[in-house]
Amino acid sequence: MSNNNSEPAQATGAGFSMAIQVNEVDAPIARMQADWAVIDALLGGTPAMRAAKKKYLPQQPRESNEDYDYRLSTSTLFPALERTLAVMSGKPFSKQITVAETVPSQVQELLSSIDDKGASLHAFAFRAFREMVSHGFGGILVDHTKTDGQAKTVADAKRMGARPYWVHYKHGQILGARFQQGAAGLQMTLLRLLETIEQEDGEYGSTMVEQVRVLRPGAWEIHRKGKDGWEVHESGTTTLDRIPFVFLLANPIGPMESRPPLKDLAYLNVKHWQQQSDQDTSIRYATKPLVYATGINSGDNITLSSDSILKLPPNATLDVAQGRAEAVTVGRNELEALEQQMIQTGAELLVATPGQRSATEASNDAEANKASLQSLVEDFEDAVDQCLQFTADWLKAGEAGSVALFKDFGAATLSDASAQLVIAMAQAGLITKETALKEQQRRGVLSPDLDVETEVALASESAPSLGKTGVE
Repeated sequence: MSNNNSEPAQATGAGFSMAIQVNEVDAPIARMQADWAVIDALLGGTPAMRAAKKKYLPQQPRESNEDYDYRLSTSTLFPALERTLAVMSGKPFSKQITVAETVPSQVQELLSSIDDKGASLHAFAFRAFREMVSHGFGGILVDHTKTDGQAKTVADAKRMGARPYWVHYKHGQILGARFQQGAAGLQMTLLRLLETIEQEDGEYGSTMVEQVRVLRPGAWEIHRKGKDGWEVHESGTTTLDRIPFVFLLANPIGPMESRPPLKDLAYLNVKHWQQQSDQDTSIRYATKPLVYATGINSGDNITLSSDSILKLPPNATLDVAQGRAEAVTVGRNELEALEQQMIQTGAELLVATPGQRSATEASNDAEANKASLQSLVEDFEDAVDQCLQFTADWLKAGEAGSVALFKDFGAATLSDASAQLVIAMAQAGLITKETALKEQQRRGVLSPDLDVETEVALASESAPSLGKTGVE
């Protein structure tokens, strides 16, 4: 069997890169990995940020290793990125996904378990959209159960239990792709996907095996690492003349490259992680006084106690050094300002911005002004529609129809959007009632004279009789 372990050189910029192995990423993926690393660490919470150590929490000049280790072990993450992601990715799925009546019945039969593992289209789409919002990149493969050539028709495949199914590939699983301009537009000619499968190991154990799936129009290969490097483990053909894979790109800058929508928020969150650590240090010094003495010899026996009188040698003094409370206040104000900035940055996805309009669209404000998140949802709808079409192609069912997601959540101004984000976070239990009310006071939505503690207590005593309150 011939073994093609590497891909030919890829053009990058003005020059050419060296040939890469089948399991290595190409240039566009490599360019996105730095942002992904930050996002992955933040979404991993405090444990992941601590594990990153100096990458996101640098050791200060002249700070001892012992002091740094202590500071790192007591640092905690304010999960601004995670909270914002939960709200933004959940908005379009607050209502059930709408499937058009034009979707063929053969396709509709599969939607209750679109991945052939029990996940409905709604649940599957939510997970894929969340990845699109968090990392700006991912993809869906519309695969088909292997029949080893035994299914000659769609009816044969159905009798065998074979069917199309969707597989969500996350950002770190897509290694590279190639495209070629054709009569029908830009067509994908090669795709490499990293997979990890579980295999039995002995009578009770199991082991994880890494493999690379290589797809070409009408053909596929599975590469695994052998004694002599990566080699073709399995291969076959398909009945489709296209690679049934759809990229999920937010803010695309190429056919296989994009920017994460919450990238700016992520870097602000790292800054908050660092400043919170500094603030904790300031508080520690301010609340733990240091006793110092002058005029005392090393042989003098001095005992400090709360229930005894201290006798000092002649001309000796005893005093306490303590950090200034002003420093703690300044640090707290800086953190609050940064938290406000993070809320504003996250809320920008909800702000409607004027778009290009034709004469026909000029009277339609909903079409003319869309929030970034609304545009992102529309791109995702298009991606799902393409997946439906691939599904229909496998089934030879003709035109696949379309789906629609909830998109009526845009805001006219940044102030309105940030207020909306605060309410959504409170409803999701991501921030407290007190924090939500204070943030609304800050925005002028509530009176500055409102006593937050009293209002929260009164709200707890009287539950609303109908519907939901804005803050729960």
